[in-house]
Amino acid sequence: MKKTAFINDKPYSFEPGDTILSFVRRYFERDFVPTLCDAPNLDPYGACRVCSVDVALVKDGPCKAQASCHTPVMENSYIYTDSERIKRLRKNIVELVLTDHPLDCLTCEVNNNCELQTVAARVGIRDVRYPEGKNHLDRKKDLSHPYMTSDFSKCINCARCVRACDEVQGEMVLNMAGRGFDAHIIKSFNNNFFDSDCVSCGACAQACPTSAISDVFESKSVSADKKVRTVCTYCGVGCNLEVAVTNGKVKSIQAPYDAAVNQGHTCLKGRFAFSFYNHPDRLRTPLIRKNGELVPATWDEAYNYIANELNRIKKEHGPDAIGGISSARCTNEENFLMQKFIRAVIGTNNIDSCARVCHSPTALGMQRTFGTGAATNSIIDLKYTDCVMVIGANPTDAHPVTGAKIKQFFMKGKPSIVIDPRRTELARYATYHLQLRPGTNVALLNMMLYYIVMDGLEDQKFIESRTEGYEDFKKHILNLDINELEKVTGVDKSLVRKAAHAYATSPNAMSFHGLGVTEHSQGTYTVMLIADLAMITGNIGRRGVGVNPLRGQNNVQGAADMGCQPHQGAGYLDSYDPEINKMYSAFYGVDVPMRKGLKIPEMYDASLAGKMKAMWLMGEDNAQTDPNTQHVVSAFKQLDLLVVQDIFLSETAKLAHVVLPASSFLEKSGTFTNGERRIQRVNAVVEPLEGTKPDGQIMCEIMKHMGFNQPDYHPGVVLDEISRVVPFFAGVKWDELGENGKQWPVKPDGTDTEILHTESFKLGKGRFQTATWRETEELKSNSEQFPYILTTNRELEHYNNGTMTRRTGNVEILTEDVLLINPADAQKHNIADGDMVCISSARGKIDVKAKLTDEVKSGVVSSTFHFPDIHMNDLTSSVADSEAMCPEYKVVAVSIRKSKGVYKK
Repeated sequence: MKKTAFINDKPYSFEPGDTILSFVRRYFERDFVPTLCDAPNLDPYGACRVCSVDVALVKDGPCKAQASCHTPVMENSYIYTDSERIKRLRKNIVELVLTDHPLDCLTCEVNNNCELQTVAARVGIRDVRYPEGKNHLDRKKDLSHPYMTSDFSKCINCARCVRACDEVQGEMVLNMAGRGFDAHIIKSFNNNFFDSDCVSCGACAQACPTSAISDVFESKSVSADKKVRTVCTYCGVGCNLEVAVTNGKVKSIQAPYDAAVNQGHTCLKGRFAFSFYNHPDRLRTPLIRKNGELVPATWDEAYNYIANELNRIKKEHGPDAIGGISSARCTNEENFLMQKFIRAVIGTNNIDSCARVCHSPTALGMQRTFGTGAATNSIIDLKYTDCVMVIGANPTDAHPVTGAKIKQFFMKGKPSIVIDPRRTELARYATYHLQLRPGTNVALLNMMLYYIVMDGLEDQKFIESRTEGYEDFKKHILNLDINELEKVTGVDKSLVRKAAHAYATSPNAMSFHGLGVTEHSQGTYTVMLIADLAMITGNIGRRGVGVNPLRGQNNVQGAADMGCQPHQGAGYLDSYDPEINKMYSAFYGVDVPMRKGLKIPEMYDASLAGKMKAMWLMGEDNAQTDPNTQHVVSAFKQLDLLVVQDIFLSETAKLAHVVLPASSFLEKSGTFTNGERRIQRVNAVVEPLEGTKPDGQIMCEIMKHMGFNQPDYHPGVVLDEISRVVPFFAGVKWDELGENGKQWPVKPDGTDTEILHTESFKLGKGRFQTATWRETEELKSNSEQFPYILTTNRELEHYNNGTMTRRTGNVEILTEDVLLINPADAQKHNIADGDMVCISSARGKIDVKAKLTDEVKSGVVSSTFHFPDIHMNDLTSSVADSEAMCPEYKVVAVSIRKSKGVYKK
């Protein structure tokens, strides 16, 4: 039965847990009760008291002023929002605030978008009766940071910035110092923004109701011609962005509070790192290689050259001498068109994407165990879980918005497990950090499974009703030599046992995994063991549980969904099945091939063997990002035709015969699918840079040049085509995706799916899979000469090869790649912090600056490949996952010594 309270003497029903403010806002406009310290993504605080209302327990009874933001609603109470007493109180509060605030509204960057200004008008301020304050008005502006600014003369001490830093980002950089009239905001140890521990997420600036904290783009200014909602191009979180446009150019970006994915939050890349889109380095015309040089050409010249060469190669060598690599940076529609071009126009299954080098083991491992290679749950399930396990992922750097949510969970002291060779930020807060040797994920997960079985912690009911193969699996687990696995992993078995108990005994436990799981020679087997852990404990098919891959790029999920892999077409249907082949052929209107296609590593080998003659890369820079760089470069140089479409002249584009200038994500429309299967609209914010074209339009035009009847690119038209061939997109329509998209599978009636496997698996029953740990060939072959293990990672400020972020202010924050070395190892080689280190592998050697840290154990070093001049991937190997052929970036046998050169900054 609903409970009732009265607002200005009229009855309204309220919900359990309602505060007076949330209750009033359910029925009236947001500013019906004015506020200053309240924000949509922050907990109630009660600092400003501007939200005060009168509350009486009976009609016409005595009233008491209450701060509505944190006062619970009482049944049958009478709430008066604008009594004369409350009006006087609010006006007095705002007058006191204004005594210590500069009255320069007309020249302030937030003029007409200042909450203090709005509230002052709302409560009827016409003049200020109190003398001007003297403490805060002379505070100097902080302009030290590439993005963040502050002018604390404008501060009203509402603490929204402090709370945003604490409650949203979990960084605790900002705080309130002083007492009474001397109260003021400080950064870290009273530093400036640049020298503080600020991670530049901008949450404080967006939360600030004035311009006390802002950014160099003046993102709270109203001086914009329009605002367009779109989706971030960086990681797989899929943050929604609200982009302000002035005079046809991007002015600033904020995060919408009503976004289901990011709720008013984003990282520094999503919020600030957009200036690459119109950088002088952008490609603005097609290029064709003539006499060894890339020279400008028209679009028709480029298309004709490509079409003639592809037709020649098809005639002389057959269609299987041609291959394509699609991109997780591009939209679903563009990826669909790319694989359609390769299959229906060229006539080969030689199509792959960068999903191969990151999460192909996830797709394969989860397909083998569950039947569907995608996240089982959603990020919102963090609100419902009791235990979180993070395996081979550093989400606070690589997936910052999701990482911040996970960090908030960890900081509350709830059961948490991190399995990682590095002491990541989350590992510092984790209940259990299992710091294993790189390459031993299978061994460690087998240890956890062993203790769950040995100690009788299985969910027998779930196992019996929802799974198959358990008895054989159990027999395999009980035959493991737990002492040998302890030795292999380097992790105390008693600690593993405690972590296994924490996971198995929690009412709801969910796992997240990243590239530290997949980029191994046993990546697929590791994913299957993670799935086994979920099944053996019954953590599948409901709120707060599941197996959740953290997708590396913005549309890794979508690229695979669209069929950008040789063995599976659009919708993961078997490319080599005769009945499915007939369906695809009828759908595309041409015969599509059934011959086995090549994955990316196989394409390189085929090129070096003289069998692959042409490759087309859409939005990929494989010459920098793929492992064993010299091997990759040699393969590209061997080709008769290399076509690269990109927004910059990348390391790969420099090797191409034809370069096609593409448009950035801000200049095109389509859909991205994030890591929780959420299909979201990407909306063009500005017109394509002159001379460039969206990748989808390029694909449509080359298809027409080669005689295929393909209409011009429109995301709604292509999405409609996708919905007719991809079963789990059946109900996806461009005009019905709304602001927050839909999570696949989407039924024909448009109903989407938040949680998978609630009643059954796609396979019918979940299948337990066994795995036995094997040492990687990289270490077996090279460990004597190269005794250290290099494992690669990503830093917060940059993104993979840094092609975009190096052309933004991010490069002022993180300026170089460094090598993380344990101090004990550094001492052995007389290496000091900041020295240049020569690091060698069986494939080459490079010089990189040392950073001494206990983040890595002795025997392990770690680095990034954000800056191409370091050539980090000259070291990495061609060893790949045995099942999915995902490269093993995470285990590289190396040696280190102090460089003979002198490092000059």
